[in-house]
Amino acid sequence: MGGAEIKGARKLRLLCLHGFRTSGEIIRKQVTGKWPESVLEKLDLVFADAPFPCQGKSDVEGIFDPPYYEWFQFSKEFTEYVNLDECLAYIQDLMIKHGPFDGLLGFSQGAILSAGLAGMQANGVALTRVPEIKLVMIIGGAKFRNPSVIEKAYSAPIQCRSVHFLGDQDFLKEYRTELLDSFIDPVVIRHPKGHTIPRFDEEGLESMLSFLERMQKDVTEEKQEIILQNDDVEECLI
Repeated sequence: MGGAEIKGARKLRLLCLHGFRTSGEIIRKQVTGKWPESVLEKLDLVFADAPFPCQGKSDVEGIFDPPYYEWFQFSKEFTEYVNLDECLAYIQDLMIKHGPFDGLLGFSQGAILSAGLAGMQANGVALTRVPEIKLVMIIGGAKFRNPSVIEKAYSAPIQCRSVHFLGDQDFLKEYRTELLDSFIDPVVIRHPKGHTIPRFDEEGLESMLSFLERMQKDVTEEKQEIILQNDDVEECLI
């Protein structure tokens, strides 16, 4: 594998957005407990809690300890949202305070947000005060269903690099697959489980490491280019 050999390669810093009515600590345990060191060593992961305390029963009660949080509230058809604008502003504040970030990692509700934010930022309607998202990791994601949000998020193909995890037994698999069409050249990692953060099989691990190494190369070259540009500016000033 080439990633570890990239001169000056650094870890990819990602803000991790947890699922509905869970927490930053829960997704931390899921990711670090299931993903191998060969993946984790390439990532600098920041885990945050959503802004709103859980307003109902959590599906992880009895499995993971509270407290639980939710990013925003929604109607049964997932077409109407409460507190979405507040949620987007909160995420931007997190990215300003703890960034700069290379991208987002999201599971379930956090994955819907991560994918949507990449499109909204590209369209200039969200995350306007933080650097461009270079990559998203989407685990059990889907599209927003509200027409206004659809226009803001998916009106143009989303250019940033993306890796999508699709579970064979996921009861919402068709919605996960639909989201792929909004991204240019998405990397897809399939697993035999349902709606969960999966472990990697050999093929999936190879795809993930290849994706991460390409991203490390991109951000390292970008950093070196900025350094060279700054050197040129300094020479002009001398």
